[in-house]
Amino acid sequence: MTWQRLDRRLPDQLRPVSFERRFTKFAAGSVLARCGETQVLCTVTIQPKVPRFLVGKGQGWLTAEYRMLPGATPERQEREFLKLSGRTQEIQRLIGRSLRSTLDMEALGERTITIDADVLQADAGTRTTSITGGFVALQDAIDQLLKQGELERSPIVHQVAAVSVGLIEGKPFLDLDYTEDVTAEVDCNVVMNESLNLIEVQGTAESGSFSRTQLDQIMNFAEKGIQELLELQRQAHQP
Repeated sequence: MTWQRLDRRLPDQLRPVSFERRFTKFAAGSVLARCGETQVLCTVTIQPKVPRFLVGKGQGWLTAEYRMLPGATPERQEREFLKLSGRTQEIQRLIGRSLRSTLDMEALGERTITIDADVLQADAGTRTTSITGGFVALQDAIDQLLKQGELERSPIVHQVAAVSVGLIEGKPFLDLDYTEDVTAEVDCNVVMNESLNLIEVQGTAESGSFSRTQLDQIMNFAEKGIQELLELQRQAHQP
């Protein structure tokens, strides 16, 4: 029997996605990104300095921080202070790598952009939602610098979005929710740019293994989902 999605989505269908821009007052860019029941607040801060290893090189930097807030899941999440879990470190590095791929660092100049991704509510896909929403917030922050005359041209050279795909009972399913995520035999997170070139693929067989044919199916589903997410980002950024 084929796996039946609780929300009755088709296997290659995204959850409802939305981006609420300018969600907070003081951040250079802020977006509440929703993907189904998952909600992530993505905020952007820009500072006129760079890490020590970049001082004097005439280029900027982008970094990311990711946190799961205490009320994001049914059982309270403990706040992470001085010691971050391995999962948190891995996710925020993924977000940073993905969003750095969008920028010409020389055009950015000696500035540091920090993307903060705070999960308000988690129903799987928090890292992919952080990346997809983080890019919308980044666009708003760069637009602010351009309007203020601090940049001559936009350093954004690529668009980026991310999505999950899993194998359940040997079949691919796009954009897993929590019930599907904990059931999947294979879980993949895929990041692509607007040319559908790959930025990163994280794929793990939770039990057993999967074939090259199944990997191709996963990538086809991911490509379809990311194309839709890229268009939703473009629509969200329209005035």
